[in-house]
Amino acid sequence: MGKIELKFIRRLFHMDRKMDEKDKPDKQPKRKERKNDEKTANREENQTAKNLCTNQKLNVNPRNPLNSVSQPQSHQQQANSIATYSESSAEAMDDSGVPDSPLNSIQESPAQNPVKMERVPSTSDLPVFSSQFVTQISSQSDPGPEKALLLATASAAFGHGGNAPYNWQATKICVKDRLSYLCNTEIMADVHFMVGAPPHQQKIPAHKFVLSVGSAVFDAQFNGPMATQEDIVEIPDVEPAAFISLLRFLYSDEVKICSDSVMTTLYAAKKYAVPALEKQCVEFLKRNLSSDNAFMLLTQARLFDEPQLAALCLETIDKNTHEALQADGFTDIDLETLCCVLERDTLGIREFKLFASVCRWAEAECTRKNLPPSPENQRGVLGRALRLIRFPLMSVEEFAQGAAQSGLLEDKEVVKLFLYFTVNPKPQIAFLDVPRCCLTGKEQVVSRFCQIESRWGYSGTSDRIRFMVNRRIFVVGFGLYGSIHGPKEYYVTIQIIQSDTGKVMGHNDTSFQCDGSNSTFRVMFKEPVEILPNTSYTACSTLKGPDSYYGAKGLRKVTHESVSSGKVTFQFTYAAGNNNGTSVEDGQIPEIIFYT
Repeated sequence: MGKIELKFIRRLFHMDRKMDEKDKPDKQPKRKERKNDEKTANREENQTAKNLCTNQKLNVNPRNPLNSVSQPQSHQQQANSIATYSESSAEAMDDSGVPDSPLNSIQESPAQNPVKMERVPSTSDLPVFSSQFVTQISSQSDPGPEKALLLATASAAFGHGGNAPYNWQATKICVKDRLSYLCNTEIMADVHFMVGAPPHQQKIPAHKFVLSVGSAVFDAQFNGPMATQEDIVEIPDVEPAAFISLLRFLYSDEVKICSDSVMTTLYAAKKYAVPALEKQCVEFLKRNLSSDNAFMLLTQARLFDEPQLAALCLETIDKNTHEALQADGFTDIDLETLCCVLERDTLGIREFKLFASVCRWAEAECTRKNLPPSPENQRGVLGRALRLIRFPLMSVEEFAQGAAQSGLLEDKEVVKLFLYFTVNPKPQIAFLDVPRCCLTGKEQVVSRFCQIESRWGYSGTSDRIRFMVNRRIFVVGFGLYGSIHGPKEYYVTIQIIQSDTGKVMGHNDTSFQCDGSNSTFRVMFKEPVEILPNTSYTACSTLKGPDSYYGAKGLRKVTHESVSSGKVTFQFTYAAGNNNGTSVEDGQIPEIIFYT
């Protein structure tokens, strides 16, 4: 420690005593007594200087707090030791405020002092100040100049910012540890952020260099041509927890996010152009994506322009449409997200159930807009989303019991849809009739005949065949034979009925064109029909048209094998009753089109 430092510390400790003396009433001691006291003080000061400069061990002079570093002191002990040292030295002060002691002589003219200096005092001789002690001093409303000097000395000894122990750097073995230690602390902080909206704002310290290295936005904000000069930067649109997560990542590459903070953290990462943190947030959302939060995350993914996350949300909705529509988050989505979902051909739900969910969303939207949930208002808030409901995919019973009585459709729309369900040819309508199919993978076809023959007639009776499979599949349609008289059109009704209960599992009234060849022609259901293993079903087709080809030498058991989905075994049996002559050996319905 140099001459100036020691002189500064003595001046600091003595000034407190001198200020206290000014507050006492003047009571001058006798001249003789004052001289004796000065001599005594000088002798004590000589001994103090000798101990300070020559002793190699600390704590040899209990009156000197400068040597009290080997054992921790309480706040009161620190204050008492400083006061004790001040009292022993204040009496030796001259009029200039500097103690007239041999210690001064040692510093200013070592050659004139008989004390031999064996050790130069170092910073280890400074008193130990705890952060609480510094806080107590700094919290005083009017500490005065002498207390301000004491606070400055304590802060210098304790560490930058007054909240780090001296030489904390020695305990951190790498750069990451040292930067992590600085995160969200006042240590060497050169900028502060007021984060959040009132009344939940939080003041967060940071370091411009670290932020500029990790973010181009921060770099431009602090170092660009229009760099901010403010000491406190306000960020009202970011939540404090999300901003701290952003800082933690910039300081240490550490990611700490949860389901409650991931979206706000993703927003902060996008705002400050930190793509690595964005990726971590998206990966977290992917791992935690489910039918319960798919609609909520889809809205956020569209808002934050995350196409990959949006695609995963839509895929989850396709596979679990019913569960996703029942989740609380569905009624909170915006109109554009609703339309995005309704436009999909891959939703796994019947159309009348989808319509009921859309009506529930319309009621919630009316509430948000402070409108009574009348049919007119619901139609108004739905806008173009109503045109995306595929009413033709409903059965006539489903339409009559639901949509036709909802009040959302105009009278002329209801009439046209009823005509669509009941007459042929079908009238033009303003709603799509493209079937929705939630299945992915490759379409597969099983054929049950080995030979094709000609002339199979129709008189309004259904062709029927029973079948069973060994694993779950989804039937999407049949392959049917066409006319032997050249290109013709057939009107056809196809059904799948559960044999034991008589329940209709799938149904469609449609038509198809044939070209006169003996090929099969596809007739599809409105929606995939789930076929459970080891359960008997009946495939039915009722055709209206000219004589057609038919199949012969039918197989009772057919195993279909594919590389991607493995084996599916079909067993065909005779359907009792009026079946237009179709059996296991010959007849119609030569193919079943399915997905696994």
